[in-house]
Amino acid sequence: MSTSMIGMVCIAAMLLLIALRAPVALTMALAGFVGFGWIVAFDPAVSILASGPFETLSNYSFSPIPMFILMGVFASKSGMSQELFQGARAMFGSWRGGMGLAAVTSCGIFSAISGSSMATAASMSRVALPEMEKNGYAPTLATGVLAAGGTLGIMIPPSIALLLYALITEQSVGAMFIAGVIPGLLGLVMYGLTVAILVTVFPNMAQPGQATTLKEKLLGLKGLVPFTGVFVFIIGGIYSGWFTPTEASAVGAGATLLIALVRGMRLPQFKEAVSETLVMSAMIFFMIIGAEIFGYFLSVSRISFALVEFVDSMHLGPYMVLLCVLILFMLLGCVMDSIAMLLLTVPVVYPLIEAAGFDPIWFGIVAVITVELGLITPPVGMNVFVIKSVAPHISIGDMYKGVMPFVISDLLRLALIVAFPVLAVGLL
Repeated sequence: MSTSMIGMVCIAAMLLLIALRAPVALTMALAGFVGFGWIVAFDPAVSILASGPFETLSNYSFSPIPMFILMGVFASKSGMSQELFQGARAMFGSWRGGMGLAAVTSCGIFSAISGSSMATAASMSRVALPEMEKNGYAPTLATGVLAAGGTLGIMIPPSIALLLYALITEQSVGAMFIAGVIPGLLGLVMYGLTVAILVTVFPNMAQPGQATTLKEKLLGLKGLVPFTGVFVFIIGGIYSGWFTPTEASAVGAGATLLIALVRGMRLPQFKEAVSETLVMSAMIFFMIIGAEIFGYFLSVSRISFALVEFVDSMHLGPYMVLLCVLILFMLLGCVMDSIAMLLLTVPVVYPLIEAAGFDPIWFGIVAVITVELGLITPPVGMNVFVIKSVAPHISIGDMYKGVMPFVISDLLRLALIVAFPVLAVGLL
């Protein structure tokens, strides 16, 4: 059997295990170990299994991951997210659907110091969902806004997804973060327009909010200032060369900690924040270790080269290749976690994208937007399940119904960035 055929067999077995709900990290490591041993020998495979975790966990390039998670958890545990939502709510005053716009805005701003979409969705849902329900918002709109708004955490830098893509493809982390600014802000604006259109067409979905004075609006800005300040400091520091993205993660975590302490966070909340960060970081690093072992197997199987040759023999145009890759991402996104999907698929499809002549930075943005869709599409939709844990009284069906307009919005944004690449690479 050829090495490429062995590769196909192992990947098929891995996908079957994932479909049977086996842990993705474990299935990647198992497929990598068995495949490498099958092609090369099992003694070297055992050596990789022994050394791989140490090499991954001691890799300096991965150190920003826990720091970016810690930033978001500090903001959540210190009550900053509550002030953020109340500030955004004051800004939109008596607008119909103003609280929905405030929720989207809060998610976008919270994302600026949280690299995790699920953390964004969880934090803002606890704050905003009870208020929206109390003010007569339809459950579909309230949960749809928060589930979709949470996905902004995967795009607006600092983003763990952008960081991992950069490390997998050996691109500049700083360039990926800067490239994510316009698409992230575009997503925020388009989600806001989606809310505005929904409440205009279906007025019963939301009630007008309470009018606020100019003084109240200006006071509400206080809740937005810490997040905006940290975001500008991090992105400005990376863009100007004051510090590297890795250093930026530590600087950002330190700045957020200082703000949290000033806002009243004490030792119990600090311990909770560190514990939650360790749990989330361990989950991500376990998947990275599995992906690293799987990567050794991909190298010796040469399946990526075989895939490039196969696509080349079909004489597909570059955009047809891109379309096939994006459809694959969307299908896998329906059943897989976004980070796991990136770690699993990017090493396989990236050579295809290179061979098609696409800008790797631009493709990273396109890939991450496509991965975002997986966070809110059935049957998995991780953000939807996060909202469900906060609001068990609302059915999953209503939640998926609520996110559909935002899925359409994401598809339109994806089409715009494919049609106008300057939206992704214009700041570079």
